[in-house]
Amino acid sequence: MIRKFLQIWRVADLRKKILMVLFLLAVTRVLAAIPIPGVNVAALQQFFNQNQLFGLLDIFSGGGLSNFSIAMMGVGPYITASIIIQLMAIIIPSLGELQKEGEQGRVKINQYTRYLTVPLAILQGFGTIALFTRGSGGPQILGFLAPMDWVLILISITAGTLVLMWIGELITEYGIGNGLSLIIFAGIVAQIPTFLSQAALTYNSSQLPTIIGFALIAVFVILAIVTMTEATRNIPVSYAKRVRGNKLYGGVDTHLPIRVNTAGVIPIIFAISVLLFPGVIANFLVNAKTPAIANFAREVNELFQNQTFYGIAYFILVMAFTYFYTSVIFNPQDISENIQKQGGFIPGLRPGRQTAEFLSKVLNRITLAGAIFLGLIAVLPFLMQLVTKTQALTLGGTSLLIVVAVVIETVKQLESQLTMRDYEGF
Repeated sequence: MIRKFLQIWRVADLRKKILMVLFLLAVTRVLAAIPIPGVNVAALQQFFNQNQLFGLLDIFSGGGLSNFSIAMMGVGPYITASIIIQLMAIIIPSLGELQKEGEQGRVKINQYTRYLTVPLAILQGFGTIALFTRGSGGPQILGFLAPMDWVLILISITAGTLVLMWIGELITEYGIGNGLSLIIFAGIVAQIPTFLSQAALTYNSSQLPTIIGFALIAVFVILAIVTMTEATRNIPVSYAKRVRGNKLYGGVDTHLPIRVNTAGVIPIIFAISVLLFPGVIANFLVNAKTPAIANFAREVNELFQNQTFYGIAYFILVMAFTYFYTSVIFNPQDISENIQKQGGFIPGLRPGRQTAEFLSKVLNRITLAGAIFLGLIAVLPFLMQLVTKTQALTLGGTSLLIVVAVVIETVKQLESQLTMRDYEGF
C-alpha cells in the first residue's frame, strides 16, 4: 500500500489533482466554520443534544448546521433535487428519455437538478431559520429578524449550498472520487478530533470496558461494510462466434457482476432527506395561531422525537429507497437488450424477455439482502443506545458506511488512473 502511495505521488499530474482536491475539501471546511451572527450558542448546543434527527443531519452538513454557518444546509438541497428529478423521470416520459441519451442527456439532467437546487435551498433554509427563530418550548436560538436580515441570511445560506455543489462537481471532474461523497466524508472525518477530545475529557477507568466494546463493534461493522460493498453475484454470459469479413469474433465466456449493495449510501441520504421535512414543518407550525394546526404540529413533533417510531420509519425508508435507486441505475430490460445486441446470452435462457425476467428475479433477491443490511446500519446507533444507554450517534453505522464506501471508491479510482498511466497500451 505504501508503495502504491509513493507511485501515485511520483506522477506529477496525479499529484496535482490530489493536492487540488485536498485544497477544495479544505475550502468546504472553511465555509462550514463561517457562522451567521446573532446565535445563542448555549441554546443551539442544547437543541442538538435533544434532537436526534438534526444531530444526524448535522453529520451530512459536516458540522455546518451545529455551527450555524453559511454552509449549514450542506449539499442536502442538491441531493433532494436529485431525488425529485429521478422521481419525475419515472413519471414524465421526456425526462426518462433524457436519461437514455448518454452524456448529453446526463448534462441536461444535471442542469435541471442545479436549477431545482436553488428554490429548495431557499425553502429548506427558511424552514430551518424559522425553527431556530421561534424555538420549540425552549430558549430561542435566534432573536427577532428584520425582513432585510431574512433576505441576507437566506442569500448567504443558498450561496453556501451552491458553492458546495460547485466544489463537488469540480472534485468529480478531477477523477479522484465522487465530489459530493468526498464533501460528506470530509465533514464526518473533521468531527472525529472533537469526538475524541470530548471522550478524553470525560474519560474515567469505569468506561474502559464500554470503549473496548465500541471499538470491537466498530471493527466488526467496518469488516461487514467492506464485505457487503465488495460482494457481487456473477451471472455467466456467453458470446456466440460471429464472422465479419475474414475475422472471427466472440466465442468467449464471461460474467455479469451484480452488486449486493448496488445503491451504495444513497438510500440512507435519501431517507434522511425525506425524514427531515415533517419535523421541520411541524416545528415551524407548532406556534401557529390556529389551535388545531398547532396541536397537530405538536403531535407530529412528538412522534418524530419517539426513538422507536423514528427508527422503524428510518429502516423502512432505507429499504424502500434501496429498491428504488437500484431499479433506477440497473434496469434488467436494458441490460438484457444490450447483451442480446452484442450477441451474448445467459446459458439455459433465451435472449430477451426470459433473460430480463431472470435478471429481475436475481436482482430482487440480492437487493433484499443489501436493503436489510443498509437498514440495520442506519438504525445501528439507536440499537446501541438501547443496549448501552449511551450516546452513540456521532460516529454511528451511517458514518462508518459513508467513510468506508468513499475510501474504497476513491482508492479504486486512484488505482485505475495509476494503471492507465503505467499500462503500455495507453
